[in-house]
Amino acid sequence: MRTLEPMHTCIESPDPDRRRRRLIGAAIGMTVGFAAPILPALAQAKRLDPTPDCKPGQTTPTQTEGPFYSPRTPLKTNFRSDAPGQPIVLQGLVLGTDCRPLAGAWLDFWHADASGTYDTSGFRLRGHQVADAQGRYRLETIFPAVYPGRTRHIHVKVRAKEGGRILTTQTYFPDEPGNSRDGLYRPELVARKTGSDLTFDFVLPV
Repeated sequence: MRTLEPMHTCIESPDPDRRRRRLIGAAIGMTVGFAAPILPALAQAKRLDPTPDCKPGQTTPTQTEGPFYSPRTPLKTNFRSDAPGQPIVLQGLVLGTDCRPLAGAWLDFWHADASGTYDTSGFRLRGHQVADAQGRYRLETIFPAVYPGRTRHIHVKVRAKEGGRILTTQTYFPDEPGNSRDGLYRPELVARKTGSDLTFDFVLPV
């Protein structure tokens, strides 16, 4: 009768270098797997979609700043506590010539009060703000009055970034009888009504 020899279990001796290579390979695989969906999202976040109303290559027309501009205005998005008047909101986007929003753009607004007077000694109805990550701005202010020679308007200076070129212009109100009598008025600079608010997008030569 044949005697069966006992079975011997072969146990592979641990190899630290081999185990380390396997762990590194698995980590790289996991990193690549996670990065694949994340990288396109990051690239998309850096370049926002174009705005349909914007015409590529066309910038907002420039206009004179007039005699009442004051530099070094305070950071201020709400002028309503500066002077009494009918509340209005002017809002919109700051865009580049490729029609993509410019995050962090600087805007400096000023305009006359409800009696047609500019504050030339302080900062009533004056202030600057910074567009948000989507290039949006919002100014809460009052309805400026008509004064001799001018229709209703709001002055603004816009700049894409610190040290960049400044666009100086004005925006006008729709359906104003004085528009046709104002020598500076341009229909391309009229804000559009969006409900009870006014909307105007500034396009910069960047």
